[in-house]
Amino acid sequence: MTRYADIPKPIRSGIVVVNPDTGTPQRIIVLQFNPDTLERSVSPQSAGDSGDAGGGGTGSGDRNEALRLKGPAQETWKFTAEIDATDQFEVAAPDGIHPQLATLEMLVQPTTAQLRAASRLSQKGAIEISPIEMPLTLFTWGSKRVMPVRLTELSVNESAFDVNLNPIRASLGIGMKILTVSDLPAGHRGADLYLAHLAQKERLAAAARGGSLGALGLGGGIGAAASASIRRG
Repeated sequence: MTRYADIPKPIRSGIVVVNPDTGTPQRIIVLQFNPDTLERSVSPQSAGDSGDAGGGGTGSGDRNEALRLKGPAQETWKFTAEIDATDQFEVAAPDGIHPQLATLEMLVQPTTAQLRAASRLSQKGAIEISPIEMPLTLFTWGSKRVMPVRLTELSVNESAFDVNLNPIRASLGIGMKILTVSDLPAGHRGADLYLAHLAQKERLAAAARGGSLGALGLGGGIGAAASASIRRG
């Protein structure tokens, strides 16, 4: 008996479209292959500018605000996803990977029903038509990263086709912004999910092994090091 059966099946990353009112998953998109790399950017929302308000500095920030935050950091993710029908010969694909591509593209498109409803309101003389609200979208990268997102970028590079010109292989550049409590209305299910995501970060940070001042060359303490630096200056 082969030992390969003992190898655990890898967890796949993916996207879950959720009804924000009921929390019911409406569609689950499992990425065929986990991306090899993830590019993440985390930008703090500082209350004050980075500059110095005086003492010869060039900035105009408020010194009282230098260590204050206006809200959660703004975080963006970028990665490349691969879709390949030739890697799944056991799965019938009469349309190639058109369905998979269309599913991802509909994450950033209103439906025909929504567009027709907006058109009818316009024809009836509605003065103001609210922008179309999309379902809540979650990105999952294992159990420790489940977060509400908005897709900000979707680029498609189709690289192989069948005899009917259906795409059968493509790479997708996907960019997304993590939605925080600053982006969503109070009480929105997505805001609660963001708080759960942030709480997970806090638990992981608490589990990190702390260092020592000695490892930084500050065995005498931070105050002593600062005093020594001032004397040398």
